[in-house]
Amino acid sequence: MSDKKLSIIIVNYNVKYFVEQCLWSVRAALAGMEAEIFVVDNNSSDGSVAYLEPRFPEVAFIANKDNPGFAVANNQAIRQCTGEYVLLLNPDTLIGEDCLRSLCYFMDEHPQAGGVGVKMMDGHGMFLIESKRSFPSPWNSFCKIFGLSRLFPHSPRYARYNLCYLDENKTHKVEVLAGAFMLLRYEALEKVGLLDEAFFMYGEDIDLSYRICQGGYKNYYIPERILHYKGESTRHNDIKYIKAFYGAMLIFFKKYYPKSGWLSSFFIRLAITGRTSVAACLGLLGRNKKRKGNHRRILIHCHEENFPAIKKACRKRMPQLEYINLWDLDEDRVMDAICRRNQMKGFTDFAFCYPDVRFEQMLLYMDKMVNKKVTYHIYNKYAGQLISPDK
Repeated sequence: MSDKKLSIIIVNYNVKYFVEQCLWSVRAALAGMEAEIFVVDNNSSDGSVAYLEPRFPEVAFIANKDNPGFAVANNQAIRQCTGEYVLLLNPDTLIGEDCLRSLCYFMDEHPQAGGVGVKMMDGHGMFLIESKRSFPSPWNSFCKIFGLSRLFPHSPRYARYNLCYLDENKTHKVEVLAGAFMLLRYEALEKVGLLDEAFFMYGEDIDLSYRICQGGYKNYYIPERILHYKGESTRHNDIKYIKAFYGAMLIFFKKYYPKSGWLSSFFIRLAITGRTSVAACLGLLGRNKKRKGNHRRILIHCHEENFPAIKKACRKRMPQLEYINLWDLDEDRVMDAICRRNQMKGFTDFAFCYPDVRFEQMLLYMDKMVNKKVTYHIYNKYAGQLISPDK
């Protein structure tokens, strides 16, 4: 019998402020639950462990002397877990207060579930399509590599890789769980094995999802909102990402589709060459540069007493701000802003103060006010840090 209901594992590499915010949200979500938290640090150079350890005494830290990769680091912690369920959580995520309790209840009620994934949003409130996926079979991969899935996003034939034709706000059986948030049944891990350490970064989530299904379990997508600042969808023009992603796909093909052999290898290498060339050209043209934001206006949701500190932090982060306005939570609820969304259209940025605004409220707000031109920031008054998608 498991000692705990849940074990949470976060792998960190030089993103201590993101991890800090993630841990604040995890702490809030675990209230009243029997759980344990592991942070595995892959030899960060930003003093992550020294910074985080005194702030989160309930967390078990594993400090590596090198960077062995995502799969190895997670496996280190999994071997120490005592939870009935294991959550692999990216450091650049934020979860709601009710998230973990709700998902554990789902797992309790569905004993055939090997794992669940969630509805991930980026720092602009945009849905991340990697939240629900199918296995990269030769056909699915062909459609993704050559853009057929993008041309026909509502086609079950051509868009199976990212399952774009499935409603993002409904529960579905899926094949692949995203490594940014994988809630797994420990019993399933004992049966099918841990993460394959041949994958350094990317692909290990697809490989584990495949083995979970092969082991007789089912994977589910649950529309429980979480924030994932730097999702895969935000890095499609990053050359390092392209090489790592398609390199992982090549490892997966060789392992599970050996008969596809040289043809699959040829197409994937062709995709790497093509995508990296496009990314390099876009970089030269300056299309990958962050928006200049010469006319940025921010609305801060907080109690009036916290406004000066947040205003100062916003000015430091975004010196080009033209207007800084207060949504005074002493007078109006944060969710009232959604009801008056027409008044919100002039703002390019929104900031929330925790704990003035609950994490669940922030996520709902982002989900209801989706705008790829808008950026969401979170200020933690206990930490004194402003977290933004581009930092």
